[in-house]
Amino acid sequence: MDHNFVSAFIVLLLVLDPLGNLPIFITALKSVPPERRKRVVARECIIAFLILLIFMLMGKTLLNLVHLTERSLEVAGGVILFMVAIRMVFPGPGGVFGEVGEKEPFIFPLAVPLIAGPSAMATVLVLASNQPGRLLDWVAALSGATLVTAIVLLAAGRLHKILGDSVVSAIEKLMGLVLAAIAVEMTLAGLRRYFLG
Repeated sequence: MDHNFVSAFIVLLLVLDPLGNLPIFITALKSVPPERRKRVVARECIIAFLILLIFMLMGKTLLNLVHLTERSLEVAGGVILFMVAIRMVFPGPGGVFGEVGEKEPFIFPLAVPLIAGPSAMATVLVLASNQPGRLLDWVAALSGATLVTAIVLLAAGRLHKILGDSVVSAIEKLMGLVLAAIAVEMTLAGLRRYFLG
């Protein structure tokens, strides 16, 4: 399927899923001092953008270099997402991401795999592979989608205050169920492609 800038932007925005990631960001940033949260969100969005940009420009080469296929990326990503989803639905004493103490999240799990997840990596890889002549359009679409994602996630604290703990907890469990379904679908898609070609 051929894309243009607008369709690529919309697809990337859906794949980055800022609204779906809100509860996870709120949970992961609980131990981060309020004055640092905006910096952490901005940093994680920039890291995710850079990772996706590298994958867009060099994804096929990187996969070939380590003898991996897009199918293995889908299966591995599905397994990791499923583990995160289980912890969202049945959080332990330390929450979704375990005991983090005073440490703030760095790269994992916010930048990768929540923003720059396997589905986002696969999407930018497909865009760049299918229409390499429009690379500037794809970079612009990725930039726009990441910017919108950052704006939504920067409002996470305000939304948490408006919604309250119980609503955020309910949304988190609901998103965990959705994420589990997405993870299973991603794994099955990878396995189907592996076995059926």
